Amino acid sequence: MIEVSNLSFSYGLKPVLKNISLRLEGGNIYGLLGENGVGKTTLLTLLCGLKKPQKGSIVTDGRNPFDRDPALLGEQFYLADEPAPVHAKACVFGSSTGSLWPKYDQAKFLEILSEFEVDPDQMMDTMSSGQLKKTWISFALACNARHYFLDEPTNGLDIPSKSQFRKAIMKHTGEDSMVVISTHQVRDLEEIIDPIIILDKEDVLLNASLEQISRKLFFDYGTQIHSDALYLEHTPSGAIQVYPNTSGEESKVNLEALFNAAHSHKTTVKALFHE
Repeated sequence: MIEVSNLSFSYGLKPVLKNISLRLEGGNIYGLLGENGVGKTTLLTLLCGLKKPQKGSIVTDGRNPFDRDPALLGEQFYLADEPAPVHAKACVFGSSTGSLWPKYDQAKFLEILSEFEVDPDQMMDTMSSGQLKKTWISFALACNARHYFLDEPTNGLDIPSKSQFRKAIMKHTGEDSMVVISTHQVRDLEEIIDPIIILDKEDVLLNASLEQISRKLFFDYGTQIHSDALYLEHTPSGAIQVYPNTSGEESKVNLEALFNAAHSHKTTVKALFHE
């Protein structure tokens, strides 16, 4: 479990995160959503200990990630949006670097590379951006970590590879693993991410499971326009609308509509989920 308490971080005089608090639990694949510049990457690097909180604290399984305790480092993996093009064959990189993670499995690395249709004998610095991204994703999953922090992992992947990524995450992470995925591509990941975290400027608008979201908000896909809709998008077949769920009915959450509703009515949405 990760406990984030009153966390603040700034770049010079520009505040990015201000007094935010979160609890992240194992067995979940969190979707971290937000506009450009709200601090998604900053939060991920704070969570994995690459940056130090300027105020507040982060506690991961009872430890401070910024202490860089080798035992904790061996249980987590941070994958940057643009991973390094290492001058080595993929298979050699895996066998040599994997020893830094106690549970690393070279056979699993090769298996996932095969699922992604990546040649393990290819030099990583000669790969396309998509092939390189798939190699790093394969390596990360082969480390069998407990905590994964993935920054825009589907950027640069083609349509078949995005499907392979979803399958790999579901197949190759443990039941108690915690995966936090920062993304702008919600349609790529809406089948696997739950709960959802929406960051705003210096703040957290929402941190809730899809079940909690469905209890608080109703997602209407009909043709009758509702005057109290927090978000309305016309479609060829009618409309997608989001409004407070006063009837208790269940509905299928549309993540793009949720994101737009939250940003259009920040105070209303935040109040709904802090009752």
